[in-house]
Amino acid sequence: MPAAPILSLRRLRARCARALAAALLAAPLAAAAAPEAAPAARAGANLDVLHYTARIEPDIAAKTLRGQVSIRLALRADGAQHLEFDAGELEIDKVSEHGQALAFEKSEQRLRVRLARPGKFGERHEIDIAYRGAPRYGLEFHPDRSEVYTIFSTSQWLVCIDAPSERASFDLTLTVPSGLKAAGNGRLVSKSALGGRRDSYRWRQDQPMPSYVYGFAAGRYNEAGGAGENGELRFLSADLQGAQLRRVFADTADMMRFFGRRAGIRYRGAYTQVLVAKTIGQELDGIGLLSEAYGREVLEKPEAQGLIAHELAHQWWGNMVTNLDWGQFWLNEGFANFMTAAYLQHRYGEDAYRERVEAWKKRVDKLRESGKDHALVYAVWNKPSADDRAVVYQKGAYVLHLLREEVGERAFWRGVRTYTRAYYGHSVTSADLRKVMERASGRDLSAFFARWVDGVEPAKGEAAAKSEAAK
Repeated sequence: MPAAPILSLRRLRARCARALAAALLAAPLAAAAAPEAAPAARAGANLDVLHYTARIEPDIAAKTLRGQVSIRLALRADGAQHLEFDAGELEIDKVSEHGQALAFEKSEQRLRVRLARPGKFGERHEIDIAYRGAPRYGLEFHPDRSEVYTIFSTSQWLVCIDAPSERASFDLTLTVPSGLKAAGNGRLVSKSALGGRRDSYRWRQDQPMPSYVYGFAAGRYNEAGGAGENGELRFLSADLQGAQLRRVFADTADMMRFFGRRAGIRYRGAYTQVLVAKTIGQELDGIGLLSEAYGREVLEKPEAQGLIAHELAHQWWGNMVTNLDWGQFWLNEGFANFMTAAYLQHRYGEDAYRERVEAWKKRVDKLRESGKDHALVYAVWNKPSADDRAVVYQKGAYVLHLLREEVGERAFWRGVRTYTRAYYGHSVTSADLRKVMERASGRDLSAFFARWVDGVEPAKGEAAAKSEAAK
């Protein structure tokens, strides 16, 4: 039987934190903020996931997996009887609650589950799902290296809610062939040997996090380590040896200190960096995945460590202060790109920073000239093009640089600290950032945000033509 209707303590704390942040940051806006895009229908809109308990066993040689997940949740609406989850291309074998089978259907990439009876607001449920699949993406298999690791998106290997605003704690048990080393989210609870030459790793992530930063990596890794500011650093690679790994990640501890100071919140806990067969770079909670080829590049050219800094910056801006929806993605990626440049400025000097800024400006100019520029906030972020990604990553970082120049050093970094502290563990919009920066600088930034965040700058030729027409 479901428990009596109650609100989860996590939800109450989250509401209180948001209310406190709003009270601290409230300031009258001189003009109305840009209109929010109409929310798209998404899985899990009528529920609040509290916790996932998952058991995953990938078959590296066959490139398949089997999994089980128990999803503990609270209903957000009276009368809710159907629950939807993101399930990628996974095949669902069984859905149940307290041993009682529940009716379900899989349509496209959604799993729709029918509860035994309509529920009430706040009512708790725990849904058990058994599944299997052969993911084409989301999970990378490299049998030649005995390696497996996760890549976007999580729902390709775990039935979950993909929305970045949905946070939950996570308990993961991963079963892999004996002899492999593994990394996962949170603290390692146990490692045990199983029959059939298999090992089982179990991690527990107590801090509620968005599901897109859940993940793991396992392979025949060499290992090295070090000490971070408040926890262990761990470096893994199948190709590089321990001494080489320590050279590749020699500045990780310094990056951690720098970002912690800028954020006003120190990083706490272990952090693992893994060089995998191939990836453009992937931030996970407590883990950064980078490619072996990139690791070798940093060995040869230590100053080429921008991607290391980018993925580490996400531990604050992205993982903990998270875009409310994918239309606000620039608040993740633009921030990580900008903070990378800020670290390179700290580490290598002003020229290293200016080099990044000039590259962003050139990309923004190219977007304008080709008619591909776009407001930083997207109404729909679906199958983004390379130009869309340039808007979010490069233009987003460039706009933060311009904001830094607009309000000045002291106000800008004061604003970054206030923004990070106020929304740590929560979702944000561009309007939240604007309110913080206005408070920090004592200035009305409506014109700046209208021009650079909510609007599109015309190309030079177009701007001149408009000016001439106005005469």
